[in-house]
Amino acid sequence: MNDQSPLLVVDNLRKVYTRGVLNKQVTFQLEADFTIAGPAIVGMMGPNGSGKTTLFELITGSNRPNSGKVLCLGQDIHQVKYRQRDRLAIHYHQSYQVRHFTRTRPSFMLESAGTAYPMIHLFDEPQFNTQDGYIGFMLEFFHKLHNEGRLVFVCLHPNEPVHLEIMREICQNYIFVYNGRLSHLPDFDTLVANPQVRDYLGHLTQNTG
Repeated sequence: MNDQSPLLVVDNLRKVYTRGVLNKQVTFQLEADFTIAGPAIVGMMGPNGSGKTTLFELITGSNRPNSGKVLCLGQDIHQVKYRQRDRLAIHYHQSYQVRHFTRTRPSFMLESAGTAYPMIHLFDEPQFNTQDGYIGFMLEFFHKLHNEGRLVFVCLHPNEPVHLEIMREICQNYIFVYNGRLSHLPDFDTLVANPQVRDYLGHLTQNTG
C-alpha cells in the first residue's frame, strides 16, 4: 500500500446483469469511473434499483465487476483476503448490518490488507430517528470519521425535508445514481438544481436552493 495513493479509485468499473442462457439479455448495467483523493463525506442518492447498493458492494469487494477495478489506498480490493477487506472498506446496510462477500478464490492466494481499520465507510440508507437524538449521534460519528482522515459515503433515499437538511449539513459533494449512471455534483445547490434530481425528489425540492 502506498500512503500517497488516493483513498479511492473506481477505475472504469462495469457490472452487468443478464438473464437467459443461450440468448442472454442485459437486465441492468452499472458503469462508474471516479477518484476521491482524500477524506470527505460524500452524499449519494438515486431511485430504487438505480445501482447504489451494487456500487457499494463493488467498492467493498462483496461483488465482482465484469471489468475495471477498485483501488482502496492503492490496493485492488478484489485481490485482498476476504476477512481483511473490511480493513479497507466497510459497507453498513440499512440497520448497520455489515454486508458479506462471496468467495471466488482461496484466501491464501490473496494479499493482506495494508490497514487494520477501514479507511472507507459506506452507509447504505441509515435509518434516522428524529425522536430520540439519534441523528445528532450519527452526524457526530460521520464527522469523527472524516476528521480521522477517512472517506465516508452516506446514501439516503430522502422522503422527508430533514433528510435533505442532513445531506446539506454534512456532505461536501454528491453522487446521483440513475439507471446505472453516475452524476457527480460539487455542492448541494448544484445537486438540487439538477433536473433528474429534482424529478426524483419531487415536492422535497420546492423549498430548497
